[in-house]
Amino acid sequence: MDLILEYADLYLLDSVWAKIVPAPRPDVDVTWPSLANATDSGSRSAWSSDYWPRQLVSVSFITFIGIQLLYFAFAGLSYYAIFNHDMMRHPRFLKNQVRLEIMASLKSFPGMTILTIPWFMGEVRGYSRLYSSVDEYGWAYLTFSTVFFLVFTDYLIYWIHRILHHPTIYKYIHKPHHKWLIPTPFASHAFHPLDGYLQGVPYHVFAFLFPFHRITYLILFVVVNFWAIFIHDSDMITGHALENVINGPAHHTLHHLYFTVNYGQYFTWADKAGGSYKHPDKSFDPLNDIRNDLKTE
Repeated sequence: MDLILEYADLYLLDSVWAKIVPAPRPDVDVTWPSLANATDSGSRSAWSSDYWPRQLVSVSFITFIGIQLLYFAFAGLSYYAIFNHDMMRHPRFLKNQVRLEIMASLKSFPGMTILTIPWFMGEVRGYSRLYSSVDEYGWAYLTFSTVFFLVFTDYLIYWIHRILHHPTIYKYIHKPHHKWLIPTPFASHAFHPLDGYLQGVPYHVFAFLFPFHRITYLILFVVVNFWAIFIHDSDMITGHALENVINGPAHHTLHHLYFTVNYGQYFTWADKAGGSYKHPDKSFDPLNDIRNDLKTE
């Protein structure tokens, strides 16, 4: 977030803040601490770019707008380019489901934003272990840390997701997401705000525990958001070489249908170790139900 805020300030927010909270004229006596760095008016803001209230408002704005841009861009792309629209004829596909998924997502975004802001503020204020130059730790560490990021977050998400399925918690937090038995990509963020936040916590924790390259972290943050959308396209393509290793759309489709299997995010190893793995097979394909219904008509 610190990198995004830096460029947002440079190309947009500096001028916006200069209009919202302009710097005082040079002949005005400046006594308020937040105005200490303001020396001119018109082109600068009284709130400097490192003033935390300004950062808080800017980060909140960027997060709230950014999550919606990512959601509609990637979910829309997946829905129109990848999602098999025949799935909408499935008997368990809800009436107006796409609209309901989008509305549920839009309702969850404000809560998710509020819960996530402290992590982003920690990055902006310099408390994370993100670094800028590859030379600080070298290319070997960058390669290792990238793989470690995926393994670390996948394992934590596995357990968070599995715990959310515990009967004492499930009906209060995670059940809304399983309303979509035959999900579309728009269901990816259609859940309780706390649910979405908790499954995102491992990404933030990693940046505060381990040194990680700032740009790589940003790229992976976007990629994992796309992946979360991609695995909700109800696709049951099976038989490919990676299905024993990668937790793809087919695996997650089975999770929505059977609830207590395939909790992992990217890989299958945690499910296999935890006894919750269900291997995708064409016999489980929801399209079979649609074909059977057509035969009986």
